[in-house]
Amino acid sequence: MDALDFEKGGGLLPAVVQDARSGAVLMLGYMNREALEKTLQSGRVTFFSRSKNRLWTKGESSGNFLHLVECRADCDGDTLLVQAVPEGPVCHRGTDTCFGDLPPGYRMLRRLEALIAERKAR
Repeated sequence: MDALDFEKGGGLLPAVVQDARSGAVLMLGYMNREALEKTLQSGRVTFFSRSKNRLWTKGESSGNFLHLVECRADCDGDTLLVQAVPEGPVCHRGTDTCFGDLPPGYRMLRRLEALIAERKAR
């Protein structure tokens, strides 16, 4: 974490969240040092809300958590790529991503992946 450049963005790093299974870009959030530490410790992706001026864990009110798989910094240490497994729609509008809904084929594949994972867990 020492190689990260939090100062360039005023204490915040942009965090691009990608579905670890499908590769789809899900959302963009911002993390301060505390949000990143909480994410790494809890395994649930946590951001710093610029509008609420506080930490928020994705899914804390909706139940649609993002489960951390991997977190990597870019070559400059000023942007994060967060790979996660979503537990439902990511966008507050109910879509799979904050960049519009996934094509129908992807939605079906996500449901199939979730079903396989659920059955494997049994």
